[in-house]
Amino acid sequence: MKRKLIAAIGVAGMMVGIAACGSDDGGENKAGADGFKGQTLTVWAMDGSTPDQWQKDLSAEFEKKTGATVKFEVQQWNGIQQKLTTALSEENPPDVFEIGNTQTAAYAKTGGLADLGELKKEIGADWSEILNKASVVDGKQYAAPWYFANRVVIYNKAVFKEAGIAAPPKTRDEFFAALDKIKAKGKEPLYLPGQNWYFFDGLTIGKGAELVKKDGDKWVSNLDDPKIAEAAELYKKYQAYSKAPKDKDEATPQQADVFAKGNVGAFIGMGWEAGTAIKANPAIEKEIGYFTIPGETADKPEGVFLGGSNLAVAEGSKKQDLAKEFLKLALSDKFEGQLAKLNGVIPNKESLNSNLTGNAVAEAAAPSAKVGGTTPLIPEWAAVENAPNPIKTYLTAVLNGKSPADAAKQVEAEFNKRLAQKQ
Repeated sequence: MKRKLIAAIGVAGMMVGIAACGSDDGGENKAGADGFKGQTLTVWAMDGSTPDQWQKDLSAEFEKKTGATVKFEVQQWNGIQQKLTTALSEENPPDVFEIGNTQTAAYAKTGGLADLGELKKEIGADWSEILNKASVVDGKQYAAPWYFANRVVIYNKAVFKEAGIAAPPKTRDEFFAALDKIKAKGKEPLYLPGQNWYFFDGLTIGKGAELVKKDGDKWVSNLDDPKIAEAAELYKKYQAYSKAPKDKDEATPQQADVFAKGNVGAFIGMGWEAGTAIKANPAIEKEIGYFTIPGETADKPEGVFLGGSNLAVAEGSKKQDLAKEFLKLALSDKFEGQLAKLNGVIPNKESLNSNLTGNAVAEAAAPSAKVGGTTPLIPEWAAVENAPNPIKTYLTAVLNGKSPADAAKQVEAEFNKRLAQKQ
């Protein structure tokens, strides 16, 4: 998953990364500080993931502990999957690399990821089970959870105040009541394009539904599940408050640019999108607020898609022991907490959420991590998201009047065709 980090203008950046996998144990792989002395560990991290101070502090402690140095190589999003796939097939792959949480299963299937089961036993006892789920494939720990982000409600305080809404809603019904009040004032209550399918995915997670199911030995569409239909109807209710097109996603036009004009009560997006709105209209910065997407009850937020990044070790690395020493430091409370604080991202264990205090976006996002989830963690899923995404087609059909059942039938053949593509 892709993300941007907005450091200036008081808005904490959030969102996610992609990446991927490569090992046998060579002669360089000697345990102990003396054995590692003079070695260099290569780490691939995506642009924006590793703040300068975090890199500096971690590198110094790593060298002190192991006698080795770490070489961070920052990667750009464009073309990273092919670049990493190629690198992992070569003789000297990166030793440690950042990998998107939803991409882990696909790379594990290629045999490119080292087994980190022993590392999990040593340092991962209190990793959040939900956040760690994407690092486990066929019961084996092929990566380690690193950082995460999810959508929140980004709202205009002035519009809410004008409508007489004194505080952010805590339940779904309170949210709808607030949107009704904004509508009565002649403003657009919620900007929600018809194909914001990651928000829809969160609603399906909230319903306890899965987008795919097993049919014999193959995966097929599960859009005909009654729980999926409930999520679609809920999405339709939200979208009825919006003037956004039913056949476009949140990037067409950029929903933050629409919000920036000041006539919209709220939109559902990533924290960094507030920075986009501020860039378009600096005056709106003082009016921007954030709250957790409300669920049915105040004690349980709405389900959300949890995008994030894992850290993995190349199976082809000749420095696997040294790589694991790096992970022990990078994922320690000290450096995991520092990363959360500097980047405003959700850490891999709940006990570190105190590092998010004072960051309004992160504070709004963190409660949902307990009830979040991902798209199906199967290698076959990648093809589903390629344009034209059949789930987007499904949503538009529902919003244009088809029943969820009929909309599911409309896209089923294409959905299943994509799931059947060879990886």
